[in-house]
Order: sequence, then structure tokens, then C-alpha cells
Amino acid sequence: MRVLVTGGAGYIGSITARLLIERGHDCVVLDTLERGWRGAVDERARFVEGSVSDSEAVLGALEGCDAVMHLAGLIDVAESEREPERYRQANAVGPLALLDAMVETGVGALVFSSTAAVYGEPERVPIVESDPTRPVNAYGASKLEFERSIEQYAVRGIRAVRFRYFNVAGAWPDGSIGEAHKPETHIVPRILTAMRDGQDRFEVFGADYPTRDGTCVRDYIHVRDLADAHALGLERLGAGGTGGVYNLGNGEGFTNLEVVQACSRVTGLSVMIEFGPRREGDPAMLVASSERARAELGWSPARPSLEEMVGDAWRWHLARPNGYR
Repeated sequence: MRVLVTGGAGYIGSITARLLIERGHDCVVLDTLERGWRGAVDERARFVEGSVSDSEAVLGALEGCDAVMHLAGLIDVAESEREPERYRQANAVGPLALLDAMVETGVGALVFSSTAAVYGEPERVPIVESDPTRPVNAYGASKLEFERSIEQYAVRGIRAVRFRYFNVAGAWPDGSIGEAHKPETHIVPRILTAMRDGQDRFEVFGADYPTRDGTCVRDYIHVRDLADAHALGLERLGAGGTGGVYNLGNGEGFTNLEVVQACSRVTGLSVMIEFGPRREGDPAMLVASSERARAELGWSPARPSLEEMVGDAWRWHLARPNGYR
């Protein structure tokens, strides 16, 4: 299949595009490079610089494609609370141009990168796909709004697999591509950078959550396992299968302090913890049930160990201390 990967110069997008190419698919990458990196794009992919909100750019990138994998968007929860309308425009309103272009060109297969943030504060863990969606931050609200748009476009021929995934970590195992956000807000790369650079302290946001050590609990998934699921969803649609909503995680939660400890075990280094205030919009606990993805897509995480995720990420951070710069 020829696949348009939006956001394919970003962390998850670049690794997913490479995996698709390794599985024999052709890839076209569409990215603004506002937060992605040209150096992250596999040289075997065709690159188009542009936005999913630009109909002309999308139509040009879609030429000859069989499917779309939509991973473009803004992802910083705290930033979304400061700039909610910007997040709504980037994640929910602008990408309607992508859906319209798909309808116009007859490309009906879509794999969408959503988020566990659509659930908000869960009533129970692990979370299943039928649980209520009540986002507590603007990021989750913007992703849920676009999910609902996708549902509305079903009558216009769009078949979609929607993945709601949890905290993503790791890198391509040889350290050649990995996580390089600007600024970096995810906890694993922040810890590893602090350890690598010999920083005296590392700030953990919030120590008064109703969890076993007072810090947030999150379910971590290796970025390669995430990419594997995207490929399986794509191939299901390509074979004429139906779409659906799928959680992706390992089904096990780790507190922020436990993540710091895992990083210390992998690197042999330590850092002093400093507790800061809670981040606005952060739920206390998010842990996934991925049983539906296992049963319907035949997916299972091949790299469930937090230490393996940290080890691959550490390899990337050592090899590329300045990221793609």
C-alpha cells in the first residue's frame, strides 16, 4: 500500500513510517516541521512540507495513496490548557481538510492517532474502550472532537481505526531515531537528559495524588509496539476490514517515582528528585486494557518491559545528545 503519514517527521510518526517501509509499504510523509525534524524522515519516504489544514498540500500528498495514517497534531497537555483554542484548531478543526481531501480522492482508509486523554479521570482501571469519554484537558477534548468528526464522515466512505494510546517511550532499537520534542515534556526523555547531563535535580509534577507514592500513575508502551499496532490496523483496513476504537498499552501502571528508579537501574546514574506542583489537566491514574486490540488485530506488545523502553531511549540520547540538530 502507499500510505500518507501525517506528522511523519515527529517522534511516533517517523518510527511508524520507517516500520511501514520495512513491511513493504510506500510512504509519503506530510509535516510542517514546526515540531518535527526533516532528519527523522526515512530517506525512502517521499517528503512533503505542509499542513493537514492546507487542502492543496493534502491533495498533492494524497496522490496515488491507498490510505492515511494521521499522526500530526499538538500533544502538550499543559500547553493545551494555556492555549485551548490553538489545540482545537490544530487537532480538531484544521484536519477536517484532510477528511474532505480523502473523500474527494476516494481514499477511504484512515488510521488515527488519538489518546487516552479522551477518558479524563477514569471511573476504573484498567480502562476499556466503552468507558465514558470525559476529557479533563483541552488536548484530550480536541482529540475526542476529531474522533467524533471521523464518525460523522463514515457515511462519506471513511473507514477508520482509532488508537487511544497511553504513555509512549523508547526509540528505534539501534538509536538512529527517537524522541526529540522542542521543548521536551515527556518524563522518560526528561529524566534521561537530566542524568546524562549531570543535572542536580529533576522536577516531578505533583506528590499528592491518590496513588501508592503520591505521584501520577501511567501505562507505558514502547514506540515500536505502538508502530506495530498502527501497521496491523492499516493492513486490516487494506484487506477490507472494518474500523474500530482500540486502547494501546501494557496494562500495567508505573508511578513517576518508579519511572525515575527504572531510569536509574538502566543508566547506573541517579538524580535528586524535587517535587513541584501538579500539572494542570493531569489525571491521577491512566492504565489501559488492550484486550480488544489483542483479540481483533492480533496485536500484543513485544517489548512490555519498562527497562527495555528506557534502554532503547537511553541509546538514542547517548548517540544523539543534540537530537536531530
